[in-house]
Amino acid sequence: MGDRVRQVVQTYTYFFQAKMENTKPKYLYKYEEISKQSLENLKNQVIYFASPSKFNDPFDCAINPQVIEPNDEDIEIVRSFFSKNSKYLPEYQIIFDSKEIKKLHPLLMKITAEALNKTREDFLETKGISCFSETPNNLLMWSHYADKQSGFCLEFNTNLDPLTKAYKVEYVTDFPELTISEIFKDFNEMITKLFCTKSKDWSYEKEWRCLHTVVNTPFTYDSSTLTGVYFGPETSFTFIEIIALILRSQNPKVQLWQGKRSASKFSVEFEKFTYTPYPEAKEKGLV
Repeated sequence: MGDRVRQVVQTYTYFFQAKMENTKPKYLYKYEEISKQSLENLKNQVIYFASPSKFNDPFDCAINPQVIEPNDEDIEIVRSFFSKNSKYLPEYQIIFDSKEIKKLHPLLMKITAEALNKTREDFLETKGISCFSETPNNLLMWSHYADKQSGFCLEFNTNLDPLTKAYKVEYVTDFPELTISEIFKDFNEMITKLFCTKSKDWSYEKEWRCLHTVVNTPFTYDSSTLTGVYFGPETSFTFIEIIALILRSQNPKVQLWQGKRSASKFSVEFEKFTYTPYPEAKEKGLV
């Protein structure tokens, strides 16, 4: 059974290619702390795809969906699925053709459970994720992911790669319940949706994520993909200068935003600014 389950998984592991319906916002945002790695990524125009096993949510990409006991209609749908894919999985076609429907129920539950478990383990070990948010001014995001408002936040155009392949995260209270027919109607899309499902406790993140078939992969994006950089209220001017100089040399059209604490409500407010290097400012008589 194990080898056959692995064959199912190997046939349907291109998760990031699923055609899930997502109405993406025009821009998505990535919160960053100031570090050697984040500055190198900015300079090299890189988005990094890390293993979800390193994320701070222990259930991320590791939830165990509840599979509902199949009825006779589910069995027929799966029988049809293996019939259409018989050139890849002929042994399953033989099994489903040779057994009575009532004898297929426990077999199907076992196959499904093993396929889901193997897929989950494979994703945690070998696939990468990069996470984004719908908003650049979330207080908790600035605290949790941008070093207590002393980091920065990148704004990306979702009409350009890799953001064209971003999927919206769904926040739920309980593990999802799936029927056998739902799983096998479109295994690829179902798995993608499963890896974009998190607890409602994380809903403040308003997360979208891109999935990559290879873990720990740096993806080099076109300079026009990055459209803005937001600086936290506590970001030091030294690091603002460093980041502004990096952008000036490779993408001067990026809009810069300086954050400050609101005087009247619990929020960070941003104001556009233009950075002029000291020698140029001195030459123009600005300093």
